[in-house]
Amino acid sequence: MSKKSQDQHRARYTLEFKLEAVRLVKGGQETSVTARVLGMPKQTLSNWVRLAEKGELQGAGDRPVSAEQMELARLRAELARVKMERDILKKATAYFAKESL
Repeated sequence: MSKKSQDQHRARYTLEFKLEAVRLVKGGQETSVTARVLGMPKQTLSNWVRLAEKGELQGAGDRPVSAEQMELARLRAELARVKMERDILKKATAYFAKESL
C-alpha cells in the first residue's frame, strides 16, 4: 500500500455544503450522479445522507463554500438530472416508434 503524498489532502467540507448535497439526494437525485457533479466520492455522500438521517452530520469549517458555489453545485446537479430524463425520453420515443411499425 502506498501512503498519500504530502500534496494530497483529505477534502473538508462545510456543514452547509454537506446539507445541500444531502438535500439534493433526498430531493430525488441519484447519489452517484450528485456525487459526480459535486466532484466527490459516492461513498462519502452516502455516509452524509446516513448521518443526516440520524441527525449526526457535522461540518469541518476549513473549506468555506460561497453562495455562488452552492448555487453552481445545485444547478449542475439539476442539469445532470434533466439530461438523464431527456435520455430516458429519447429511448422511450425510439422504443414506441418501433412498436407502432
